[in-house]
Amino acid sequence: MTHRSPSSPRHLLRLSAALLITVCIPFRLPHAACADEAHHGSGANAHVAAERPTPARPTPPSWRAGVARAVITPPKLMWMSGYASRNRPAEGKLHDLWAKALVLEDGTRRYVLVTLDLVGIGRELSDRIRRQLERTHGLKRSQITLATSHTHTGPVVGRNLATMYFLDAEQKRRVAEYADFLTTRIVRAVGQAFADLAPATLHYGENHAAFAVNRRNNREADVPRLREAGQLRGPVDHSVPVLAVRRPDGSLKAIVFGYACHATVLSFYKWSGDWPGFAQLEIEHRHPGATALFVAGCGADQNPLPRRKVEYAERYGREMADAVDRALSGDLRRLTPALRFAYEEIPLAFDRLPTEAELQRDTTSDNRYIAARARALLQELRKHGRLAPAYPYPVQVVRVGELCMVVLGGEVVVDYALRLKRELAPRTAWIVAYANDVPAYIPSLRVLKEGGYEGETSMIYYGRPSRWSPNVEEHIIRTVHRLVHATD
Repeated sequence: MTHRSPSSPRHLLRLSAALLITVCIPFRLPHAACADEAHHGSGANAHVAAERPTPARPTPPSWRAGVARAVITPPKLMWMSGYASRNRPAEGKLHDLWAKALVLEDGTRRYVLVTLDLVGIGRELSDRIRRQLERTHGLKRSQITLATSHTHTGPVVGRNLATMYFLDAEQKRRVAEYADFLTTRIVRAVGQAFADLAPATLHYGENHAAFAVNRRNNREADVPRLREAGQLRGPVDHSVPVLAVRRPDGSLKAIVFGYACHATVLSFYKWSGDWPGFAQLEIEHRHPGATALFVAGCGADQNPLPRRKVEYAERYGREMADAVDRALSGDLRRLTPALRFAYEEIPLAFDRLPTEAELQRDTTSDNRYIAARARALLQELRKHGRLAPAYPYPVQVVRVGELCMVVLGGEVVVDYALRLKRELAPRTAWIVAYANDVPAYIPSLRVLKEGGYEGETSMIYYGRPSRWSPNVEEHIIRTVHRLVHATD
């Protein structure tokens, strides 16, 4: 037998090939690559084959945003909402009413905000619209917000505030037609906003405006004098929260802003968005290419004063645009791309329900609104055998990065915003009202005890059987805390 030296060329070749195969297998390199390295021999090429490949870094999450709009001014002149004293349909238009849609995406989750230049929206129509959006875009209820501006120069919307109006057959037909028209326009605008999704950055800031006055604590005629003397009374929330959506080139794509104040400057018979409508027009004029979206805060007991002139609505619109611009030029916080949601409908309890005999008596009341409510409640009683002891009240929490948006239904008094922002600190909280369903005024316990319009008599116009239970504030606040903790 011929013995070969360990350093012979053939022995070295076998050893080199064995080593190369050994280092390729654990790292699961493609067979062709290993074979290619073996084919070219050992040395430098073998060393390259043995290195672990650098793993690809995961793409960090990033925002995408889409925006769209649709005119929702009624195509026919119809009954206007907001004031029980109205006695005829609209007679023209000051400016158009709008539905605007903003879609946000964090890479995996999506959120839809729709803002509407309307007095409110009832549960039946809101559910119908949200169901269509859920089916069309694969969304859950928690991912959709329908926010109304509470303008008092818009149309009657479905059955919202039904006890307030006494309509003939033609006007009832137009109200039903408008609900169909509105649904179609909103669903289409949201679809267009989805199609518009593109990379974006989001920033949050805040400023203030001072034209809102607590109407429960200050006589309207006294407000100019009290304001000049610095003697206005009662709680207010003068904050102006702002969400800025920018394109990659830095230009503004959308500006969402809010304020806690009624939209009741105007009371005539022309369509308009009142001061929030003028604010959106002014913001868009100052920022070409941007869409301005307004969401109402907890302003159920806040009025814009003085009022009743178009020039005042225009002035408050400019003041709001000034506040937005100050926020945009200030210290904005960039929001991390992350969306989280929670939504719940809670049984918000009424106080003592009326008996059938009491309702029968009320049908003969000299107050036609009380009589109309009694007739509607009697129909409910006979249909279901009882009056519902509670109302399914919507509470929503939307986390947009570090921003915590609390979205409440109904006409919510300012106490809720002040309390929630205090209790949710150090989170950055934005409290939205008049959203998803506007079934009634939502008083705090303080306002409920004081009574008056916001605490009790407004329930007549919303067709509710009684005032709310004294437990409503704590029920709502507890629910908000639970949903916020669920999204922390």
